[in-house]
Amino acid sequence: MMPSQPVRVKMPNKSEKETAMADRKQFFGDTTPDPELAKLLKDAAQTTVSEDDLREQRISFAYGNAPANAKNITKDSVRHTSEHIRLKS
Repeated sequence: MMPSQPVRVKMPNKSEKETAMADRKQFFGDTTPDPELAKLLKDAAQTTVSEDDLREQRISFAYGNAPANAKNITKDSVRHTSEHIRLKS
């Protein structure tokens, strides 16, 4: 495994901006998949997500994206709003 060193990225000039990408540390060194992680991912792909689980994930996502200083937004208030919001069709 390579020692951790800062990655030096050359800032692209105007003509290079569309094609330049920074090197990613995860692609340095060993890239063989972890067998335990591969099994967990395969098992997870076979799992069915219930509507209730999916709804809770959406509520958690909305709450997590609320401003940190919004004291009036709670997970319960997001849950309540999700039950009463009406979308125009």
